[in-house]
Amino acid sequence: MPWKHDTMTKPIRALYFNCTLTPSPDESHTDLLIEASATILRKQGVEVEVVRAVDHAIAPGVQPDMTEHGASEDAWPALWERVLAADILVLATPIWLGDGSSVFRRVIERLYSESSVLNDDGQSISYGKVAGVLVGGNEDGMKHVAREALYALQHIGYTIPPQADAGWVGEAGPGPSYGDELDDGSRAGADNDFTKRNVTIMAWNLLHLARLLQGGIPAEGNDRDAWERGERFGFQNPEYR
Repeated sequence: MPWKHDTMTKPIRALYFNCTLTPSPDESHTDLLIEASATILRKQGVEVEVVRAVDHAIAPGVQPDMTEHGASEDAWPALWERVLAADILVLATPIWLGDGSSVFRRVIERLYSESSVLNDDGQSISYGKVAGVLVGGNEDGMKHVAREALYALQHIGYTIPPQADAGWVGEAGPGPSYGDELDDGSRAGADNDFTKRNVTIMAWNLLHLARLLQGGIPAEGNDRDAWERGERFGFQNPEYR
């Protein structure tokens, strides 16, 4: 049954970045993995948006608008507005050479470019928002990719719920990717209980935590504006003995 919002609670919005290297309109295995997660959220009344990052001219760099630093064009400022509107952010990537895609890395770098943006309480603008990671492919590296991305996301202010990563990788070496049709008519990964369970747990934990954090995180001890004004929230240097 969909979650019933009371009159004081705004609807929860989720944004998925599909970091495939495949431009639209071609099919993306990563899109299929996203849909496995997003369908759960939609059934609970979450407003879901999926952005295929490779379709947008996201300039490399770690500044909010790279056209101010030599880039001829930069789609990031417009995408950033969509990031700001989301309560849940999920980065989804294939694995190439044991790591996330180059597009995946670029999205993380551009998220980092906004790390100086603060909310009205002097906290990172990402406080009160939650994040997770989906990883797919047919080679090893799923946990490695998730570990690096989840660290980056929490570092810039996102709250990471328990078990916030999920994915599917096939047998080592060349082989089918998630959703590929197999010789027996089944689809790779679709009946893998480990993947189905973890995608489900991840989706629900993102939703649970997003609901809990709708009021934000208390500003005591993490207000950077107050720190600049001289407030130290109880900090003092330890003394040598």
